[in-house]
Amino acid sequence: MRIARFSSGDDVGFGLVEVDEEAGEQFVSRITGHPLLGQIQLAGERAKLADVRLLSPVLPSKVVCIGKNYADHVAEMADVTGGATEQPVVFLKPSTAVNGPNDPVFYPPISERVDYEGELVIVIGRVCREVPRERVADVIFGYTVGNDITARDLQRQDGQWTRAKGFDSFCPIGPWIETGLTLQEAGDLRITTRVDGAIRQDDRTSHLLHDIPALISYITSFMTLLPGDVVLTGTPSGVGPVEVGQQVSVAIERIGEIDNRVVARE
Repeated sequence: MRIARFSSGDDVGFGLVEVDEEAGEQFVSRITGHPLLGQIQLAGERAKLADVRLLSPVLPSKVVCIGKNYADHVAEMADVTGGATEQPVVFLKPSTAVNGPNDPVFYPPISERVDYEGELVIVIGRVCREVPRERVADVIFGYTVGNDITARDLQRQDGQWTRAKGFDSFCPIGPWIETGLTLQEAGDLRITTRVDGAIRQDDRTSHLLHDIPALISYITSFMTLLPGDVVLTGTPSGVGPVEVGQQVSVAIERIGEIDNRVVARE
């Protein structure tokens, strides 16, 4: 299933995204209740996907991010973040950084370089702590697409990553949650990032240095994850700057694509 969070007029809710093969269009069917609580019941209302506004598919209590998780990206960023590490590198973004499909990414006036970082995102489906590798699939609700926007000059200046990655709008996720992928399937998906249509990143999640089971097992060894929390699994090589006015598109096969334009903070 593809579960979206959307607004139509003044109403905000969850819906099931489906393709009407006969009509050749995508529709969203409203869901009553909260899908992360297992409440997936159709309300009998349907709208064209083009007629609603897609929002970030979840509002997480926390955004857990993984750094340095593709070998080529470790190499290209070694002068900023150092070499590879034996354990996953974990950091947090504030929940206020989250925004959704087609929302603007605001370029902070105190930065002179803002980078895109396309990533696979794990959506947690239940309260979990100390999850062994063999139980990881049980706590995952689904997967979505993310962009770990980073003020690269501030990251270099600060020597740690909170300010550089924590600005409002610096965590676009969407367009929906794909619940139909197995753990094995999610571990080998093509991920691409385009800036104004030109490919900048192109890799596969099979190249993660620490795979999905390793990440969830490690994170939950010291942190409780809650339903709706998200884990950004790391970005491939090819990161680079974007300027005001440019459009960034991150796509992951079998999940979807998220587009965001960079705008000046007024």
